[in-house]
Amino acid sequence: MSSKAYLDPSTAVEHLATYSRGDGLSVSELIDSSTHGGLTYNDFLILPGKIDFSASDVIAESRITKNVVLKTPFMSSPMDTVTETDMAINMALLGGIGVIHHNQTATSQAAMVRAVKRHENGFITDPIVLSPKHLAEDVLDVKARLGFCGIPITDTGAVGGKLLGIVTSRDVQFQNLKTPLSELMTTNLVTASEGVTLVEANMLLRDSKKGKLPIVDASGRLTSLLARSDLLKNQNFPLASKRPESKQLYAAAAIGTRPADRDRLEHLVKAGLDIVVLDSSQGNSIFQIEMLRWIKKTYSHLEVIAGNVVTRAQAAELIAAGADGLRVGMGSGSICITQEVMAVGRPQATAVHAVAEFASKFGVPVIADGGISNVGHVVKALALGAGAVMMGGLLAGTTEAPGEYFYHEGKRVKTYRGMGSIEAMEQGKPAPGGSSSSSKFHPTKAATHENAATTRYFSESSSVKVAQGVSGDVQDKGSIQAFLPYLHAGLQHSLQDIGVRTVRELQAGVKADRVRFELRTASAQVEGGVHGLNSYTKRLFA
Repeated sequence: MSSKAYLDPSTAVEHLATYSRGDGLSVSELIDSSTHGGLTYNDFLILPGKIDFSASDVIAESRITKNVVLKTPFMSSPMDTVTETDMAINMALLGGIGVIHHNQTATSQAAMVRAVKRHENGFITDPIVLSPKHLAEDVLDVKARLGFCGIPITDTGAVGGKLLGIVTSRDVQFQNLKTPLSELMTTNLVTASEGVTLVEANMLLRDSKKGKLPIVDASGRLTSLLARSDLLKNQNFPLASKRPESKQLYAAAAIGTRPADRDRLEHLVKAGLDIVVLDSSQGNSIFQIEMLRWIKKTYSHLEVIAGNVVTRAQAAELIAAGADGLRVGMGSGSICITQEVMAVGRPQATAVHAVAEFASKFGVPVIADGGISNVGHVVKALALGAGAVMMGGLLAGTTEAPGEYFYHEGKRVKTYRGMGSIEAMEQGKPAPGGSSSSSKFHPTKAATHENAATTRYFSESSSVKVAQGVSGDVQDKGSIQAFLPYLHAGLQHSLQDIGVRTVRELQAGVKADRVRFELRTASAQVEGGVHGLNSYTKRLFA
């Protein structure tokens, strides 16, 4: 029998203090380009901590600009195969935010922003209002365009007029389209007086069992409106991303950095835009700096996210110009070939840490844009300092993404293309003979417009377009109504494994070297994935 003396097991935790360093690497040791080169998310792991709380206790709240905090750190990319109205609305309802792309006319983009803002409200201060002289067909037109038809009727047909009634879809159902609303509207109304609080108004609306609650002044003139549908949304979507004062969903949209984009932004601001994203593959340009300064001077209330950047030097220029947030990434997306073709860029993990560490000194959050293909990548980006992750390919196959499903090699898929692809660069450009070309990877759009893809890659004046992206397809992922909650739950469980309750605690632990990392060799990456099986089924959530 061995005569070796062992330490008292009860002192095991105290004995850890005798080691000169903890397990693994600190973040500064991990992100050391002179030793390890540039790192991607797959090149390292986060070491586990101690679990003394449930995953449901984890709060995923994080800041994406100086003044905007989201309940979940998820953003959809401003790409024409990723984010339009449906994606933007559902991302916001689920606690994230969708950035509406600008590879379309300014009018079309503004309509999408307006739809997001009208989807959920507190007090609706600018409701659609009609007069008694309007017809049943006008109500149906509003429903077709905006998706609702509980419309107040005033003597002037505008807010501020004397409230006379309300017309709903049931009032106009089976009626002659030319019937005046004076003959159809409901006049037995439940109203609230101006000055009522939102809580009081919601209780009154709930108890009245009405669909709409008009708010009127002492003279009976309409001042605002409250909708029952918003009560249901509050109940069904507790994490929704809303402006605190108006209770409307946050709306974000991308623009370029050319003179025409100033006119575009005016349309977007009038539609209710909250956050503007300056969309460029290389953000450190005089075009973006001048645009950024102009926006902060002209629309000081707007939050401006600038980029893209991958170095401290790039970030410094945009921070100095007034950026409220920064997008980080160059060539790391699954459909992006910038690094291959241009020989310019930076591995994403290294880029996120470098820019986030620098920007944090000035209170400017960063968004990790590109390279996110699973929950683990989200967690790693947040650990390296990102306030949120921006996803393209991960969301492109969902129901809410633009485009139609089709079958390719037996799989149900949707088109997904890089904004640097030739197909995206040709969007909105008339084909020879005046018609637009169309293919599986190049959906037809009727209107011509300044192309967002060429301006993003500084190619609008080039006679030869050099692609920095590809076109392809991605498999059906179902609705983000199921997929985003999966990402959120996965993030909560990951932070639980690390032993932290919030994103802020995670980042504080990384800075203090309490949260540690480990590099992964090629063999370690194989070991960490599915291996040794003849076949398997990979279901991500249920």
